[in-house]
Amino acid sequence: MKNMNQLIQQAKKMQEEMLKAQAALAEQRVEGTAGGGMVKVMLDGHKSIQSVTIDPSVVQPDDVEILQDLIVAALQDAQQQADALAESSMSKYTRGMNMPGLF
Repeated sequence: MKNMNQLIQQAKKMQEEMLKAQAALAEQRVEGTAGGGMVKVMLDGHKSIQSVTIDPSVVQPDDVEILQDLIVAALQDAQQQADALAESSMSKYTRGMNMPGLF
């Protein structure tokens, strides 16, 4: 019974640490870029968009498709960085566990 209580306490502590780490992710920022930095997208560690910055020289009314493509590319870049940030931040808690969709 004593071992079970210790195990429960360890699980609670790990859960608290994971919650703190997830909260810290919300405070961290990653920036994705496209077009040599002409389009920038800032995400937090939970992949919520914080800002989009577009260099005015990219805005051409007769060629909106290029701008749209650059925005998508910058978002994808930022999402990959956010994934890497979450993976490195949470890996000490999930080492060896296959937990798809956790982040």
